[in-house]
Amino acid sequence: MVGQGVLRECLLDPDVESVLSIVRAPTGRVEPNLRELVHRDFFDFSAIENQLAGYDACFFCLGVSSAGMQEADYRRVTYDITLASARTLARLNPAMTFIYVSGTGTDSSEKGSSMWARVKGKTENDLLRLPFKSAYMFRPGAIVPLYGAKSKTKFVQALYTVLKPVLPMLSALFPKYVTNTEQVGRAMLTVAKQGAPKPVLETSDMNKI
Repeated sequence: MVGQGVLRECLLDPDVESVLSIVRAPTGRVEPNLRELVHRDFFDFSAIENQLAGYDACFFCLGVSSAGMQEADYRRVTYDITLASARTLARLNPAMTFIYVSGTGTDSSEKGSSMWARVKGKTENDLLRLPFKSAYMFRPGAIVPLYGAKSKTKFVQALYTVLKPVLPMLSALFPKYVTNTEQVGRAMLTVAKQGAPKPVLETSDMNKI
């Protein structure tokens, strides 16, 4: 859902020359400045390395809900896939800005009782150690989907459908905790172009950018 929103903002931004979207299956979307690269093994990017150099920024939006998952399985998706791509990109694009969509409540100490927060914390910490020009961790709370963006997680999408009438009100009442897909995408683009004063950005930071 976040990726859909970020992609929309990238394609609308006149400063963005081209976008490479790495996907497991083709979406069928055709845009003048968009190229889709189908790659099924997100744990190993060696087969497509020759197509990953020369980029200024990576907006890493892949993620999964931890509901019902064992820690090893959640770590495999959340940590292993993220670091597999980030390590490859850091080697090929040392001047790149890497932006990772994490989540509010992430545990930077990696020692808390919440499984997902520990795994996200380790993911953030190890990303920040990679030799990118800069890396930023985005920690959104509740995200309102705009312009047709939909979650692939069924229960999350069902929740958004039920709450749709009140979501705009929640955004207005709780700007520190609620953002939307458009704002997240715009904030990513701004940070990629101009940087930010700190590496970890919460919802309120995104909404101010």
